[in-house]
Amino acid sequence: MRRIDPDAQIALLERHQRALLNALPYGLLAISLLVTIAAHASHHLLLTAGLTVLAAGWLLWMATLHPRWLARPLTLTIFFAGMLVIAAALVLTSGWYGIFAWTGYLFSALALADPRARAAGVAATALVLGTAQHGGVPSGSVGSWVSWSTIVLANFVIAGGFIWAASIDDLRHDRRDSALEEITEVNRRLEASLKENAALHRQLVAQAREAGVLDERQRMAREIHDTLAQGLTGIITQLAAASLAREDPAEREHHLAAAAELARESLREARRSVAAMTPEALRDSQLPDALRQVAARWSELHDVPAHVTSTGAARPLRPEIEVALLRTAQEALTNIAKHAHATRVGVTLSYIGDVVTLDVRDDGIGFARDCADGVPGERGGFGLTAMRQRALALGGKLEIESEIAGGTAVSASIPAIAMVAHGSAGDSLAPAVQESLGPGTPSFT
Repeated sequence: MRRIDPDAQIALLERHQRALLNALPYGLLAISLLVTIAAHASHHLLLTAGLTVLAAGWLLWMATLHPRWLARPLTLTIFFAGMLVIAAALVLTSGWYGIFAWTGYLFSALALADPRARAAGVAATALVLGTAQHGGVPSGSVGSWVSWSTIVLANFVIAGGFIWAASIDDLRHDRRDSALEEITEVNRRLEASLKENAALHRQLVAQAREAGVLDERQRMAREIHDTLAQGLTGIITQLAAASLAREDPAEREHHLAAAAELARESLREARRSVAAMTPEALRDSQLPDALRQVAARWSELHDVPAHVTSTGAARPLRPEIEVALLRTAQEALTNIAKHAHATRVGVTLSYIGDVVTLDVRDDGIGFARDCADGVPGERGGFGLTAMRQRALALGGKLEIESEIAGGTAVSASIPAIAMVAHGSAGDSLAPAVQESLGPGTPSFT
């Protein structure tokens, strides 16, 4: 069965309605003329016929041929007044033209938008139609005036009631149309917003992908620096020491063995870094013990005592926090071995409330302040930048104090977020930014 489109059906009915309303005044005018002729109701048939032609011409010229004129309030008023005057003249020649005069109600209800104009149109039409129903204008008797007034009032009340009810329906219809238009506009805006949001979503996804690629590049750069670069630096140092110990085979073998061990250790750390795994020092140990292992290994390689101290109640922290602090300690020790010419090194890990602080201090030659800010120079470079990035990424900070011939102190402070039970390193960190802390002063023994 073919489904009928409701909108198309309504549009068809509206076209038929408009055609009927356009033809109805002509039909009623013709009926009035025919009944008048058949009933011999007019003593001035030529005058009646002439007025009928005038009424038809008025309708044709003003309404049929120029329908847009009726959209203007002034032209509409002229048309309506002219039609009522002609209808009144016809009613005076024949009461049967009350049939045609009824169209005044039709135009009042459909054409006059202003409520006061509509009421005036209904009253004027009721006056003309009541005169036709009364059989003409009232005579001088009181009874004639009373009957005429009663008929006119009854026409006004009945027609006014129907038109008032129709006006309410029209108002409801207009409100429904307005609501539908608003809903259509809201839907249009919503559709536009959805398209815009989809475009923004695609843009955000692309930006997130780019940011993820950039973050991964930075992570790999830091890990490569903290594993391969530091390991290669140690290997070069041991090989250089071995070349200087040619006269002492035992010492030479010791340095070569240390270089080989460093190579194997660096290879393991590089593999763990590529896989984003926990550093080997933290795999089976807590952060304080891992720092002691790193410091002991460093002291053994460089013959510089490094003392590790832990203060406060040690507790397991998020893996990314412990990795950042361990890598910071390794980078600081590497810089000391390369540049400081130190004789003592102190490493202090402090658990202070909701902050964990790592301090690495040496008694070496120190360096200029601009190098501490990561400006390329004797002590500047990627290592300091990587340490600072690690701290900032976790809501912490990195501070460096140094003076020529006065040693150097590196202090990293990070919010001490404990590891949640069943948590993982992939969980997101709670945002936290700690106020500036002065660098600690580790004790030397």
